[in-house]
Amino acid sequence: MIHRPTTARARRHRRIRKRVVGTSARPRLCVFRSHKHLYAQLIDDWAQRTLLTVSTLDPALRAKPPRGGTVAAAERLGHLLAERTKARQIQRVVFDRAGYQYHGRVQALAEAARAHGLEL
Repeated sequence: MIHRPTTARARRHRRIRKRVVGTSARPRLCVFRSHKHLYAQLIDDWAQRTLLTVSTLDPALRAKPPRGGTVAAAERLGHLLAERTKARQIQRVVFDRAGYQYHGRVQALAEAARAHGLEL
């Protein structure tokens, strides 16, 4: 067995996941933040399926700046997420910040999605 040190974020994410569960009616919006990019998934935990994935690597977002790991790119990603979610007739989601602080890019993504009609 390989021992891997558990980061503080991973511990916080496990603690959050005990309570946050996505269903088909209200999927879980899970955010992953790397240094260069931001990723968001809509997950139905009951069916164990990923319903939708968007990231700053999406061709619709890469075409024009700002790119990658900026707050402005996170806002554009939130807008794109809200549009694609509405196209699938999903209005409400459960927000899973994955142990990240609700600040900066994570906050910008959530607030932009809310501003464009997604209920978090």
